[in-house]
Amino acid sequence: MADAASRLTSVAEQMLGAPLPLRIRAWDGSRSGPPGAPTLVVRNRRALRRMLFKPGELGMARAWVAGDLGIEGDLYTALEALAGSVWERGEDARPLTQALRDPEVRAAGRELLRLVGLPLPPAPPREEVRRRRHLHTRRSDSRAISHHYDVGNDFYELVLGPSMVYSCAYWQDGGSLESAQRDKLELVCRKLGLTEGQRLLDVGCGWGSMAIHAAREHGVRVVGITLSQEQAAYARKRVAEEGLTDRVEIRVQDYRDVVDGPYDAISSIGMAEHVGAERYLEYASNLYDLLRPGGRLLNHQIARRPQRDESVYEVDRFIDAYVFPDGELAPIGTTVTQLERAGFEVRDVESIREHYARTLRRWVTNLEDDWGRAVRLTSPGRARVWRLYMAASALAFERNRIGVNQVLAIRTPASGTSGLLLRTRTWNT
Repeated sequence: MADAASRLTSVAEQMLGAPLPLRIRAWDGSRSGPPGAPTLVVRNRRALRRMLFKPGELGMARAWVAGDLGIEGDLYTALEALAGSVWERGEDARPLTQALRDPEVRAAGRELLRLVGLPLPPAPPREEVRRRRHLHTRRSDSRAISHHYDVGNDFYELVLGPSMVYSCAYWQDGGSLESAQRDKLELVCRKLGLTEGQRLLDVGCGWGSMAIHAAREHGVRVVGITLSQEQAAYARKRVAEEGLTDRVEIRVQDYRDVVDGPYDAISSIGMAEHVGAERYLEYASNLYDLLRPGGRLLNHQIARRPQRDESVYEVDRFIDAYVFPDGELAPIGTTVTQLERAGFEVRDVESIREHYARTLRRWVTNLEDDWGRAVRLTSPGRARVWRLYMAASALAFERNRIGVNQVLAIRTPASGTSGLLLRTRTWNT
């Protein structure tokens, strides 16, 4: 009988309908696949059971998080190789139910069962979030944010570096991650036209970097809100160390509960992805109501590519289960439409997609360079989640599967006076 790796390669190629782009090393030490390619390490039969009971991305993710699957060689090269076969097959790809009618695929499934042995479903890794019925209530949003952000400030310091900014940096030629993040914060401030004495609301303030930068460099008074207790405690400590407690207030508060407008400007950086499609108009309307006439909103948000049939869109199962529970991505056109429906005049849209790919690669490097400490600060499974999601996301930005955009919108008064210069892109000079 053939060794486990050869049998796995044959099964995978029958199910994919194409040659497997990776080598396989199985639990019995056998190897199979194209020489020189990255190697998918199948450490035990439990990895196969996970993929058998949850075919597709979620089963592979569970095996990766649990440590049943691994990669030998460059992770990016391996993910690139898998992308075309597994994740980027397109809207016209054959559904699993249809594929199972294929005699060759069914034969491959029987062979997989023989390899697996007694097919008892393993329990999901403890890092997995169970799907909930009611999305985007105040309570469910708080739980989702806590799952992602309350994993230890020390861990985020390791990954993000001294800037503690968890969103796309803005890269000039050369420069460090910290300087690129500072340039992004300054770009947001310039787009908002901040001047001394104004009030800024920073929605989803994270660890306080935007609030501190705006108060220190532009003399504004800032209210930063987050649902994460750990973020708020860390941000308040930083604000105190900067001597800015008279100008910066950090609250643990839902955006729906902010009632102390009007504000001169609002920044929302990497927060709107958590809002959800059903709540997005409510989110936009709330921010509109909190601005004074003539006030500006800078909405910095990840976007996905539109589908021909938007009704078939599904949230990425790995991201939903392990990274951003209940997070949803929308096409940029949908975001702009919702902002306009809320009353905003959208004045500028800037795509900085390539900037995020570069940012994510730096974060992955930070994680890999201090892997042992990252595992100690969280758990082996959690560290594997972050490594996979950040590396895969970097490739998704590079391949234009997802993008990120800064949308500048104004609560334009009845007079029609926007307050913008005729040449708005002066902030990039």
